[in-house]
Order: sequence, then C-alpha cells, then structure tokens
Amino acid sequence: MTPVSATVFTRENCELCDDAIGTLRSVADEEGIDLDLDVVDVDGDPELREEYGERVPYVLLDDRPAFKYEVDPTAARSKLRALGADSD
Repeated sequence: MTPVSATVFTRENCELCDDAIGTLRSVADEEGIDLDLDVVDVDGDPELREEYGERVPYVLLDDRPAFKYEVDPTAARSKLRALGADSD
C-alpha cells in the first residue's frame, strides 16, 4: 500500500496544530494506513506566512485541502480510508 501524503501547515506554539497532527497520526494508526506526514511551519517562509497567516492548522491530504483549524476524527477516518483504498 502506498502511503497517504499529509501536509500540515502550522505555527510555533499552536495547540490546535498539535491536536490536528495527533488526530491524523492516531486515526492512521488505528486504520493501519501508512501516513507520510510533512509538518510545515508557515513562519519560516514569508509567502506561506502571508498565504496561511492565522489559518492554521491547514491540512492537505494527497495535496488536496482537507481540514482547516481542526481535524475531525470521523471525517479524517473517512478521508484516509478513501485515499488508502485508492493507493491499493
């Protein structure tokens, strides 16, 4: 099975970001889905800071927008299952 790509745009000291990452990891682990997680701090890049600003966490799954501000575990499970099935 090919890993599901996840990109989480974050900022330093962002509790919602930590929660989003934890939820993605937990759901992927529970579902047996290999998650290729990339965490990007928007403060390290002026263009990203301007694009995302306070709109973090912002989550892409397989390069498509999936979540903003929080990751709902039920929705994450559904999206990860669908993407995991597509990679078989």
